[in-house]
Amino acid sequence: MNHIEYRETTLCCEDVPVAELADEYGTPLYVYSKARMLENYHGIRTALDDNAANICYALKANSNLSLLSLLAAEGAGADVVSSGEIYLALKAGFPASKIAFAGVGKREDEILYALENDVTKFNVESVPELQLLSLVALRLGKTAEVSLRVNPDIDAESHPYITTGLQSNKFGIPASAALDVYRLAATLPGLEVTGVHVHIGSQITKPDPFVATAAFLASFIPAVREAGVKISHIDFGGGFGVRYFNAIRHEGLPVEDPSHNSISPPGDILRKVMPILAPLGCSVWLEPGRSVIADAGMLVTRLLYSKTNGSRKFLIVDAAMTDLLRPSLYNAHHQIVPCAINSYDHETVDVVGPVCETGDFLARERAVNHVQQGDYLAVMTAGAYGFVNTSHYNARPRPAEVLVNGNKVRLIRPRESFENLG
Repeated sequence: MNHIEYRETTLCCEDVPVAELADEYGTPLYVYSKARMLENYHGIRTALDDNAANICYALKANSNLSLLSLLAAEGAGADVVSSGEIYLALKAGFPASKIAFAGVGKREDEILYALENDVTKFNVESVPELQLLSLVALRLGKTAEVSLRVNPDIDAESHPYITTGLQSNKFGIPASAALDVYRLAATLPGLEVTGVHVHIGSQITKPDPFVATAAFLASFIPAVREAGVKISHIDFGGGFGVRYFNAIRHEGLPVEDPSHNSISPPGDILRKVMPILAPLGCSVWLEPGRSVIADAGMLVTRLLYSKTNGSRKFLIVDAAMTDLLRPSLYNAHHQIVPCAINSYDHETVDVVGPVCETGDFLARERAVNHVQQGDYLAVMTAGAYGFVNTSHYNARPRPAEVLVNGNKVRLIRPRESFENLG
């Protein structure tokens, strides 16, 4: 079902025109569809067809407490990478027993905070981390359940900044050294070594890298068991890709590069992966983030000015790299559409923000509909890695966030004021 769509020429989030939200709450504004987010979550849940499996939503994608609470109420677990995310996960209602603490650089105080709050499932990425975890657990009289993050040297075929499973990446333990690390881990007090963790990257749009990772585990886990370590748990990570090109369609919109249209849904990928993992007899946890929330959110902005410099036309909007960093950081593509289609004519423009950086852009040389000063534009598929990467650069207060549920709207984060700046 299309929970974000045009009704005639009016862009709607569920039953609410997006322009009305911008009028009421101002811009820049993050808008989320509750129905779309929960539909994404249940699509993954259904594909697993296993009540023992746990979907640990990755808080790094979007950590708004209201959204987290909705997912916790649906039975999700949480994937966290800091003590701050542990705090938010517990506050949102995720049980400590369904929280997995990952991350390549856990501090001692963060490990202590996790164990004191009964978060005992750790995805460990190095020998020094193992040793520190053992010391802290022993000091508290706790037992930490350990899965070693193994780097299988599999190319996620994604952007290099979000590929994490290659030997050249900082993450995990190389597969060639992993058996020795498992043997060491099994000797350390305060630890119960039960699992293998893999996560090869993000925005992976086809099943092949996931299938290759599952095949790696199918041969690796028996080897670990032969080394005397009882493996009963797999954390398969996340990284399922979403649609950024042609995310929303209407006869009046420009058609974007169709070569990006082929996106394998998480359910299709899991139906290929799970039969490979099932014979291992392990519980399976997943860590989806982007695939749950990305296409459930948009960033709404207002056109301030248009200007032409030489051969380039610029649309200057009130959203900036401080509100959505992905285009500046990754040269990431987000479809940009008018909240009301008033013209079927298109023009090629740069959509830029007001921040004093040439790198402050939302799109470059992009075909968009003709719009007028004061019109609202929506930056699509912005629910993941959007607000969480906002900043106060140029002393800009962070935007508001609203959640739409049918024809009801709730402010889930107020717009910051100048007092929030310092």
